Amino acid sequence: MARERTERAGPGGDAARAPWTPREDRGPVRYGPPAPDPGLPVLPELAGVVAAAAGRSEPEPTGGGEPLREAAAAYWTRRGLRGGPECVAAAPGASPLLLALIAAHGGDVLTPRPCPATWIPQARLLGRPAYHVPTPAECGGVPDPYALLETVRRVRAEGGRPRLLLISVVDDPTATVAPPELVREACEAAVAEGMHIVSDETWRDTLHRPHDTVLLSPAEMCPDDVTVVCDLAGALTPSAWPVAVARFPDTERAAVRHARTLDILTALGALVAGPVAAAAAHALNEPEAVTARVRRAAALQAQVAAAAHRAVLAAGALARPPQAGRHLYADLGPLRARLATRGVTDSLELEEYLTDRLGAPTPGGHRFGDELGALRVRLGTGPLLGSTPEQQMESLTAVEPLKLPHVARALSIFGTALDELR
Repeated sequence: MARERTERAGPGGDAARAPWTPREDRGPVRYGPPAPDPGLPVLPELAGVVAAAAGRSEPEPTGGGEPLREAAAAYWTRRGLRGGPECVAAAPGASPLLLALIAAHGGDVLTPRPCPATWIPQARLLGRPAYHVPTPAECGGVPDPYALLETVRRVRAEGGRPRLLLISVVDDPTATVAPPELVREACEAAVAEGMHIVSDETWRDTLHRPHDTVLLSPAEMCPDDVTVVCDLAGALTPSAWPVAVARFPDTERAAVRHARTLDILTALGALVAGPVAAAAAHALNEPEAVTARVRRAAALQAQVAAAAHRAVLAAGALARPPQAGRHLYADLGPLRARLATRGVTDSLELEEYLTDRLGAPTPGGHRFGDELGALRVRLGTGPLLGSTPEQQMESLTAVEPLKLPHVARALSIFGTALDELR
């Protein structure tokens, strides 16, 4: 019973509080992961690779075929993380891959608060206790080192076995990049306590200001104690083509965990589709067309996210400046009184209110491990780029995308929805 006193991850018993929608329209309370951002239209070069591989009859082996694993190893080598294809495993998306990784490690799971929406459900599915650790004021994705040590101490005092730390240096949901000194301190603290680290680096290629942002992978500092995960839908491939890759340390212990991970992926039937594997390998090799799209998309998101951030601050809400990705994480706590007059008193009600008001999925902070009573929400910037592939491509190629009529209109609706809460 003592163990229950430590703060567990996820929403508490007040989850059944009524949502904002009228009583006759209320459905069941939902805590599952939010729908993924559809992103920009498919790059024609990648579509051509998929079409050329569509006639393949042989399936990909568990963990990915050699061309995919070699491409992933080369991708990481170009980023200073050397290793061969034997240290790589691929899966049809980040969720099954992370599920297999958690299952391959024993013990309890620790995550920063907030954290990606899929992390805690996977730990729960495996019956693993999961605990949130506070993050520092300047960023999300990496726990405060002192809070991490205190959480480890408390969990052990209550009979737990903290063995796995999940972090995201380029963070979803907060869209921030953790400073190198924080990454170092947190990783050193975790390793000193005997924990293995899984570093989700899905968004590392979406930095809004790549020349002004210092990004340090935990695997550069603790190479024997960090497994790196990357969902290619972050920057390289469409979300409709699920594929993710993991890079294991080059050690005997990691080789055992790699083998366990492959066993679990086999049991799940988690195989990357052949045509998707071909496109993923092509994207990971980073031909000019792919890298040019990545650069343009990041530059576009930087402008749109900055405009959305200005609108959030102008309304009196709070948000860290977005540094990467396709969203920002806003705290509407300063607007609590005004929201209460509209029947919005927690993040579930806020999610439904803003989703209805903005006409786009706007997941509340409860999905990311924040307290239900906190009025936090992840605001996606993808819907601001246009509602059709033609509008999205126009946004991507425009010199001044914020002046396009459809982008300006979307930003106006976005700002109005927040301004009316002042």
